[in-house]
Amino acid sequence: MKIIILGAGQVGGTLAISLAGEDNDITLVDTNPKKLRALQDHLDLRTIVGYGAHPQILRQAGAEDADMVIAVTNSDETNMIACQVAYSIFNTPTKIARVRSAEYLKEKKLFDAKNLPVDVVISPEQLVVKYIRRLVENPGALQVVDFADGLVRLVAVKAYYGGLLVGNALSALKDHMPNIETRVAAIFRRGRAIMPTGDTVIEADDEVFFIAASHHIRQVMGELQKLENPYKRIMIAGGGNIGQGLAKSLEDTYHVKLLEADPKKAHSISDGLENTIVLQGDASNQELLLDENIDHMDVFIAVTNKDEANIMSAMLAKKLGVRKTMVLINRTAYIDLLQGNEVDIAISPQQTTTSSLLTHIRRGDVANVYTLRRGAAEAMEAVAHGTEETSKVVGRAIGDIELPRGTTIAAIVRDDKVIIAHHNIVIQSNDHVILFLVGKKYVRDVEQLFQVDLTFF
Repeated sequence: MKIIILGAGQVGGTLAISLAGEDNDITLVDTNPKKLRALQDHLDLRTIVGYGAHPQILRQAGAEDADMVIAVTNSDETNMIACQVAYSIFNTPTKIARVRSAEYLKEKKLFDAKNLPVDVVISPEQLVVKYIRRLVENPGALQVVDFADGLVRLVAVKAYYGGLLVGNALSALKDHMPNIETRVAAIFRRGRAIMPTGDTVIEADDEVFFIAASHHIRQVMGELQKLENPYKRIMIAGGGNIGQGLAKSLEDTYHVKLLEADPKKAHSISDGLENTIVLQGDASNQELLLDENIDHMDVFIAVTNKDEANIMSAMLAKKLGVRKTMVLINRTAYIDLLQGNEVDIAISPQQTTTSSLLTHIRRGDVANVYTLRRGAAEAMEAVAHGTEETSKVVGRAIGDIELPRGTTIAAIVRDDKVIIAHHNIVIQSNDHVILFLVGKKYVRDVEQLFQVDLTFF
């Protein structure tokens, strides 16, 4: 696939890294030659220095025969104009734009062929808000992703001493929960992936990815770690788009306090929120945190636009007695260093945005894609189409399908019914098949499995 990425910032760079090794023809455009050189030194892609919305730059990037333009610069206006130019001059089939401003996003009629021809609008802030909300709703989870409109959930947890299954083989899951269907898709032990079998023994500190119907998730988590009580009291540091959106999303269900350092902004935020207590002050101010009973808070979520401020305020909150900390971190190199200590969960907005973008880039009928473990693994929801004559999966039992190395089928959703994968389950047309890929090397092979081939016999 020939893809032009406009913007070599954190989102564009992360996306280029993800796509460059998957047999794609990638051209990356940015006004900053240093950013482009840093990526070109490590990746197999073309780079062009220039303004991504200019017709000549798009022409130079190969827009005349490109399959897709993905505009993820820091400017909403540049992204939208680039899509307009790609449509009007080059008739590019698929145009994706990152749009951050709520003023644009609330105008639903703006993005269509008659007005602004953007096929897919990506809002990083909204994606991060949804991601954090799922973590809040599932205490103890490191990562939570939904498939099939929320019917199925994939959850990553750390196995702790005291978990019922720790020290036992996975086959014991059925004995512990005879009426609940679940499947462990992968285990990461000391940073290395283990493809689980029934004989695999769970060890303390294993990072376990399991899949189940959404209403069974909490019971399965209880097998791997001591269940945490549901969260009630939440403190958010940072009143930007993410902080405001998160408070608005949570305030009807939880007791929410929001800290914002800027007095004018704090006053403005308070006018837009109904049940959130908005406080003006610095989240790294120890006296302020103590005055607001930080030790009685269940979660402290730092989402300012400064990594260092988020990290330091979360470390302070943890020291003062908050139960759990979540931190937004833009520099992905920090995440592995921090997560699991004073910072319980480190959240990468780039990985969240990249997951959404990959959903629209993958070949075949792909309904959802999620990058996992900072891009080391991937979960995919693919829709099976065709017949036994035209499909490599339809009409075949899971055990008879030649899956690429490191790939497992975890579950199937058929007519709103969740079916946990077993070797004898036969895939039918229109099934939503949820796969887990330990490595991204074989993504293209997985995509080909779900493409209808009229010449396949």
